[in-house]
Amino acid sequence: MAAKSYEIPDDCRYTESDEWVRIDDELAFIGITDYAQSELSDIVYVELPSTGTQLGHGQGFGVVESVKAVGDLYAPLAGEVVRVNKALEETPELVNEDPYGRGWIIALAPEDLDAFDELMSPADYKAHIEARTRS
Repeated sequence: MAAKSYEIPDDCRYTESDEWVRIDDELAFIGITDYAQSELSDIVYVELPSTGTQLGHGQGFGVVESVKAVGDLYAPLAGEVVRVNKALEETPELVNEDPYGRGWIIALAPEDLDAFDELMSPADYKAHIEARTRS
């Protein structure tokens, strides 16, 4: 049986806890990966932090709830939350439909942009998923 294929964009970096980060105009946009949304299934609620919240690297900042599980969200970078995706309050399923686009969760003003390069590359994240899904 062939392994399921997941979208892993080349312009993002990844965490072991399945968040992605994309830098755009010195802001770090953060969401959950295609793999994570697929594992969670139908997302029904996303808990968003307040703008202005200061996050440390690895700090929890919210929750994604689906019909079958709840997943905590962790900051891949330290920084200040400058935007939240308010559209998720009414349509949390955007995370399932477009996890790397309209389903982004927060944008941070990162304390250290160089920390982005320390996150997993797309190839490393792909290997990370494959190691977890082998049975």
